[in-house]
Amino acid sequence: MRIRYISVIIPAYNEENRLPATLKRVHEYLVSKADEFEIVVVDDGSSDTTESEVMRASTEMPGIRLVKNGANMGKGFSVRQGVLASRGELVLISDADLSTPIEEVEKLIPFVEGEFDIAIGSRAMKESELAVRQPWYREGMGRAFNALVRSLVIGGLSDTQCGFKLISKEAAKRIFERCRIDGFSFDVEVLFLAERLGYRIKEVPVKWLNSPASRVRIFRDSTRMFLDLLIIRLNALFGKYS
Repeated sequence: MRIRYISVIIPAYNEENRLPATLKRVHEYLVSKADEFEIVVVDDGSSDTTESEVMRASTEMPGIRLVKNGANMGKGFSVRQGVLASRGELVLISDADLSTPIEEVEKLIPFVEGEFDIAIGSRAMKESELAVRQPWYREGMGRAFNALVRSLVIGGLSDTQCGFKLISKEAAKRIFERCRIDGFSFDVEVLFLAERLGYRIKEVPVKWLNSPASRVRIFRDSTRMFLDLLIIRLNALFGKYS
Protein backbone atom coordinates (compact mmCIF):
# COMPACT_ATOMS: atom_id res chain seq x y z
CA MET A 1 0.00 0.00 0.00
CA ARG A 2 1.27 3.46 -0.94
CA ILE A 3 0.24 6.46 1.17
CA ARG A 4 -0.02 9.79 -0.64
CA TYR A 5 0.46 12.50 2.01
CA ILE A 6 -0.04 11.82 5.69
CA SER A 7 0.50 13.82 8.87
CA VAL A 8 1.13 11.79 12.04
CA ILE A 9 0.27 13.73 15.21
CA ILE A 10 2.02 12.55 18.40
CA PRO A 11 1.25 14.37 21.67
CA ALA A 12 4.15 14.09 24.11
CA TYR A 13 4.54 14.92 27.78
CA ASN A 14 7.82 13.89 29.42
CA GLU A 15 8.46 11.25 26.78
CA GLU A 16 12.27 11.41 26.63
CA ASN A 17 12.55 7.64 27.13
CA ARG A 18 9.93 6.34 24.70
CA LEU A 19 9.92 9.00 22.02
CA PRO A 20 13.29 8.36 20.28
CA ALA A 21 12.41 4.75 19.44
CA THR A 22 8.88 5.74 18.43
CA LEU A 23 10.07 8.45 16.05
CA LYS A 24 12.60 6.11 14.48
CA ARG A 25 10.01 3.40 13.92
CA VAL A 26 7.36 5.76 12.54
CA HIS A 27 9.87 7.52 10.30
CA GLU A 28 11.24 4.27 8.87
CA TYR A 29 7.71 3.06 8.14
CA LEU A 30 6.65 6.28 6.42
CA VAL A 31 9.84 6.47 4.34
CA SER A 32 9.00 3.03 2.96
CA LYS A 33 5.26 3.61 2.47
CA ALA A 34 4.44 7.30 1.96
CA ASP A 35 4.99 9.56 -1.03
CA GLU A 36 4.99 12.53 1.35
CA PHE A 37 4.66 12.75 5.12
CA GLU A 38 5.26 14.73 8.27
CA ILE A 39 5.50 13.68 11.90
CA VAL A 40 4.21 16.46 14.15
CA VAL A 41 5.26 16.05 17.78
CA VAL A 42 3.44 18.34 20.21
CA ASP A 43 5.47 18.91 23.37
CA ASP A 44 2.94 19.52 26.14
CA GLY A 45 5.18 21.56 28.44
CA SER A 46 7.55 18.69 29.25
CA SER A 47 10.04 19.16 32.09
CA ASP A 48 12.47 16.53 30.75
CA THR A 49 14.45 16.43 27.47
CA THR A 50 11.49 15.69 25.20
CA GLU A 51 12.02 18.89 23.22
CA SER A 52 15.71 18.28 22.63
CA GLU A 53 15.03 14.65 21.66
CA VAL A 54 12.58 15.81 19.01
CA MET A 55 14.98 18.45 17.70
CA ARG A 56 17.80 15.92 17.54
CA ALA A 57 15.57 13.46 15.70
CA SER A 58 14.46 16.15 13.24
CA THR A 59 18.07 16.77 12.18
CA GLU A 60 18.63 13.06 11.58
CA MET A 61 15.23 12.22 10.08
CA PRO A 62 13.67 14.82 7.75
CA GLY A 63 9.94 15.28 8.08
CA ILE A 64 9.76 15.59 11.87
CA ARG A 65 8.33 18.87 13.23
CA LEU A 66 7.99 20.17 16.78
CA VAL A 67 5.01 22.14 18.10
CA LYS A 68 5.38 23.54 21.63
CA ASN A 69 2.56 24.34 24.03
CA GLY A 70 4.81 26.24 26.42
CA ALA A 71 2.96 24.81 29.42
CA ASN A 72 1.23 21.54 30.31
CA MET A 73 -2.20 22.01 28.71
CA GLY A 74 -3.49 18.44 28.35
CA LYS A 75 -3.65 15.73 25.72
CA GLY A 76 -6.74 17.12 24.01
CA PHE A 77 -5.19 20.57 23.68
CA SER A 78 -1.97 19.05 22.34
CA VAL A 79 -3.69 16.92 19.71
CA ARG A 80 -5.77 19.93 18.65
CA GLN A 81 -2.65 22.05 18.17
CA GLY A 82 -0.99 19.33 16.15
CA VAL A 83 -3.98 18.69 13.91
CA LEU A 84 -4.54 22.38 13.20
CA ALA A 85 -0.84 22.73 12.30
CA SER A 86 -0.87 19.67 10.01
CA ARG A 87 -0.61 19.76 6.23
CA GLY A 88 -1.30 16.20 5.09
CA GLU A 89 -4.28 14.89 3.14
CA LEU A 90 -4.71 12.27 5.87
CA VAL A 91 -4.24 13.01 9.57
CA LEU A 92 -3.31 10.17 11.93
CA ILE A 93 -3.44 10.64 15.70
CA SER A 94 -1.11 8.22 17.49
CA ASP A 95 0.13 7.81 21.05
CA ALA A 96 3.81 8.24 21.84
CA ASP A 97 4.07 4.67 23.13
CA LEU A 98 2.75 3.16 19.87
CA SER A 99 0.29 1.01 21.79
CA THR A 100 -1.26 0.55 18.37
CA PRO A 101 1.66 -0.14 16.00
CA ILE A 102 2.08 2.36 13.18
CA GLU A 103 1.62 -0.42 10.61
CA GLU A 104 -2.03 -0.73 11.67
CA VAL A 105 -2.78 2.49 9.76
CA GLU A 106 -3.04 0.27 6.66
CA LYS A 107 -6.28 -1.12 8.11
CA LEU A 108 -7.74 2.38 8.42
CA ILE A 109 -6.66 4.03 5.17
CA PRO A 110 -9.00 2.15 2.79
CA PHE A 111 -12.02 3.40 4.73
CA VAL A 112 -10.98 7.07 4.77
CA GLU A 113 -9.98 6.91 1.11
CA GLY A 114 -13.34 5.27 0.47
CA GLU A 115 -16.76 6.23 1.81
CA PHE A 116 -15.79 7.30 5.36
CA ASP A 117 -14.29 10.50 6.75
CA ILE A 118 -12.89 9.04 9.98
CA ALA A 119 -11.59 5.57 10.85
CA ILE A 120 -10.96 4.85 14.52
CA GLY A 121 -8.93 1.98 15.92
CA SER A 122 -10.87 -0.22 18.32
CA ARG A 123 -9.74 -2.56 21.09
CA ALA A 124 -13.27 -3.74 21.85
CA MET A 125 -14.36 -5.52 18.68
CA LYS A 126 -14.20 -9.30 18.52
CA GLU A 127 -11.59 -9.12 15.73
CA SER A 128 -9.31 -6.82 17.78
CA GLU A 129 -5.95 -8.29 18.79
CA LEU A 130 -5.03 -7.43 22.38
CA ALA A 131 -1.43 -8.62 22.39
CA VAL A 132 -0.82 -7.12 25.84
CA ARG A 133 -3.95 -6.49 27.87
CA GLN A 134 -4.65 -3.82 30.46
CA PRO A 135 -5.06 -4.78 34.12
CA TRP A 136 -8.60 -6.02 34.83
CA TYR A 137 -9.59 -2.87 36.72
CA ARG A 138 -8.57 -0.60 33.83
CA GLU A 139 -10.50 -2.73 31.36
CA GLY A 140 -13.54 -2.57 33.63
CA MET A 141 -13.31 1.18 33.95
CA GLY A 142 -12.92 1.48 30.19
CA ARG A 143 -16.10 -0.50 29.59
CA ALA A 144 -17.97 1.60 32.15
CA PHE A 145 -16.77 4.83 30.53
CA ASN A 146 -17.80 3.65 27.07
CA ALA A 147 -21.23 2.77 28.42
CA LEU A 148 -21.57 6.35 29.68
CA VAL A 149 -20.36 7.69 26.34
CA ARG A 150 -23.00 5.69 24.49
CA SER A 151 -25.78 6.82 26.81
CA LEU A 152 -24.80 10.48 27.18
CA VAL A 153 -22.94 11.58 24.06
CA ILE A 154 -22.66 9.27 21.06
CA GLY A 155 -23.94 5.76 20.45
CA GLY A 156 -22.90 2.98 18.13
CA LEU A 157 -19.18 2.89 18.99
CA SER A 158 -17.60 0.30 21.27
CA ASP A 159 -14.27 2.06 21.91
CA THR A 160 -13.89 5.82 21.64
CA GLN A 161 -10.64 6.06 23.62
CA CYS A 162 -8.16 4.07 21.57
CA GLY A 163 -5.47 6.61 20.68
CA PHE A 164 -5.29 5.69 16.99
CA LYS A 165 -7.56 7.65 14.67
CA LEU A 166 -7.30 8.54 10.99
CA ILE A 167 -9.20 11.55 9.65
CA SER A 168 -9.42 13.22 6.26
CA LYS A 169 -7.82 16.68 6.15
CA GLU A 170 -11.09 18.52 5.54
CA ALA A 171 -12.91 16.75 8.36
CA ALA A 172 -9.98 17.13 10.76
CA LYS A 173 -9.76 20.89 10.33
CA ARG A 174 -13.52 21.48 10.65
CA ILE A 175 -13.82 19.27 13.72
CA PHE A 176 -10.77 20.36 15.67
CA GLU A 177 -11.32 24.08 15.19
CA ARG A 178 -14.54 23.57 17.19
CA CYS A 179 -13.07 21.38 19.96
CA ARG A 180 -12.90 22.68 23.53
CA ILE A 181 -11.99 19.70 25.72
CA ASP A 182 -8.31 19.80 26.71
CA GLY A 183 -8.08 16.52 28.61
CA PHE A 184 -8.40 12.80 27.87
CA SER A 185 -12.08 13.00 26.85
CA PHE A 186 -11.21 14.93 23.71
CA ASP A 187 -11.74 11.73 21.69
CA VAL A 188 -15.42 11.71 22.62
CA GLU A 189 -15.82 15.36 21.70
CA VAL A 190 -14.13 14.76 18.33
CA LEU A 191 -16.50 11.91 17.49
CA PHE A 192 -19.52 13.82 18.79
CA LEU A 193 -18.66 16.78 16.57
CA ALA A 194 -17.94 14.51 13.62
CA GLU A 195 -21.41 13.00 13.84
CA ARG A 196 -22.94 16.44 14.39
CA LEU A 197 -21.22 17.77 11.25
CA GLY A 198 -22.41 14.83 9.19
CA TYR A 199 -19.12 12.98 8.82
CA ARG A 200 -19.08 9.22 8.48
CA ILE A 201 -17.22 7.20 11.12
CA LYS A 202 -15.89 3.65 10.78
CA GLU A 203 -14.71 1.62 13.77
CA VAL A 204 -11.90 -0.78 12.83
CA PRO A 205 -10.40 -3.58 14.95
CA VAL A 206 -6.66 -3.14 15.48
CA LYS A 207 -3.74 -4.72 17.27
CA TRP A 208 -3.05 -3.16 20.65
CA LEU A 209 -0.36 -3.57 23.30
CA ASN A 210 -0.96 -2.02 26.71
CA SER A 211 1.80 0.26 27.95
CA PRO A 212 2.41 -0.01 31.72
CA ALA A 213 3.50 3.63 31.80
CA SER A 214 0.01 5.03 31.17
CA ARG A 215 -0.49 8.76 31.82
CA VAL A 216 -4.09 8.23 32.95
CA ARG A 217 -4.53 8.54 36.73
CA ILE A 218 -7.36 6.21 37.55
CA PHE A 219 -9.50 8.12 40.03
CA ARG A 220 -8.66 11.74 39.31
CA ASP A 221 -8.79 11.46 35.51
CA SER A 222 -11.84 9.18 35.52
CA THR A 223 -13.79 11.79 37.46
CA ARG A 224 -12.63 14.53 35.10
CA MET A 225 -13.54 12.45 32.06
CA PHE A 226 -17.07 11.88 33.36
CA LEU A 227 -17.51 15.61 33.97
CA ASP A 228 -16.24 16.28 30.45
CA LEU A 229 -19.09 14.19 29.04
CA LEU A 230 -21.54 16.50 30.76
CA ILE A 231 -19.62 19.53 29.51
CA ILE A 232 -19.86 18.25 25.94
CA ARG A 233 -23.63 17.99 26.25
CA LEU A 234 -23.86 21.46 27.81
CA ASN A 235 -21.60 22.97 25.14
CA ALA A 236 -23.92 21.58 22.50
CA LEU A 237 -27.02 22.75 24.35
CA PHE A 238 -25.75 26.32 24.65
CA GLY A 239 -24.48 26.55 21.07
CA LYS A 240 -20.77 26.63 21.84
CA TYR A 241 -19.96 24.32 18.93
CA SER A 242 -21.53 26.54 16.29
